[in-house]
Amino acid sequence: MNSLLIGELSPEQPSFEPTKNKELIDEFRELRATVEQMGLMKANHVFFLLHLLHILLLDVAAWLTLWVFGTSLVPFLLCAVMLSTVQAQAGWLQHDFGHLSVFSTSTWNHLLHHFVIGHLKGAPASWWNHMHFQHHAKPNCFGKDPDINMHPLFFALGKILSVELGKRKKKYMPYNHQHKYFFLIGPPALLPLYFQWYIFYFAIHRKKWVDLAWMITFYVRLFLTYQPLLGLKGILGLFFVVRFLESHWFVWVTQMNHIPMHIDRDRNMDWVSTQLQATCNVHKSAFNDWFSGHLNFQIEHHLFPTMPRHNYHKVAPLVQSLCAKYGIEYQSKPLLSAFADIVYSLKESGQLWLDAYLHQ
Repeated sequence: MNSLLIGELSPEQPSFEPTKNKELIDEFRELRATVEQMGLMKANHVFFLLHLLHILLLDVAAWLTLWVFGTSLVPFLLCAVMLSTVQAQAGWLQHDFGHLSVFSTSTWNHLLHHFVIGHLKGAPASWWNHMHFQHHAKPNCFGKDPDINMHPLFFALGKILSVELGKRKKKYMPYNHQHKYFFLIGPPALLPLYFQWYIFYFAIHRKKWVDLAWMITFYVRLFLTYQPLLGLKGILGLFFVVRFLESHWFVWVTQMNHIPMHIDRDRNMDWVSTQLQATCNVHKSAFNDWFSGHLNFQIEHHLFPTMPRHNYHKVAPLVQSLCAKYGIEYQSKPLLSAFADIVYSLKESGQLWLDAYLHQ
């Protein structure tokens, strides 16, 4: 870090910025030390092995469905549903490897990350790292979190930014109807119409040839296994249906923890406060944990991004106590309520934009 040192503060200068909560930071550091002493940063490799095996078994079962029962509509749709589940669950698993939360050495995490996101999903690991690390550094901070770059081109996000947009008389879309057109350009379109071409552009433009090679193995395997059964047109149809279904799964799960929360420009708050104001949880259950890849514990994930996901529920009571002590709201809600809150927050932000637009 010596190359980043530009000077030293004089003795009379405060060492902590007034916008940051020093007591909260100090206590979180103590909590972090406690968590490490409890062994909660160590992964259960059997858990992740079983998770990988269930993905691979579903992948094989999808192919066997067409091979055994033929390619009529019902087996085709059943195959598509299983492959969509494979893609979604592989997405959660690559997230674990990308966060270096499975193995103690980064080499093995990186290798498995390439295998899962590259070979099982057909996407570049470097693209995910580039996008996701920015998100974790400044969640819900406009201009710094790429996950909210849809503001203001498609959506007006957050109460503050929506009002600001209205006062500036900016109108790229009919934001007062955004909670309706979200169902058209959000869940169904993100993966098949945007991510699908952008990941190739990213890998080629940035010359990520290793990532591109991993991605190609996914498409080669898809063609070799399904072309004898479906032909080229059938493969393209299956691939689109899978990406369409996966996109719904991905969007609803990833947005339920952030879109309803505080969205604003970076106000230079301390790291812990920044994470807590941008995240909320969904109640724990066996289904919710599996369906969301344990991202229903979004608060704990953001505070401990390298923690193995199977330990989130163990640290949650400690985080709740920390929030209660400092008067920070710790939100946890049912799964369907979390989905509904996405739409409600978009509707509320759209109305705030309209009011500011008409009455400024």
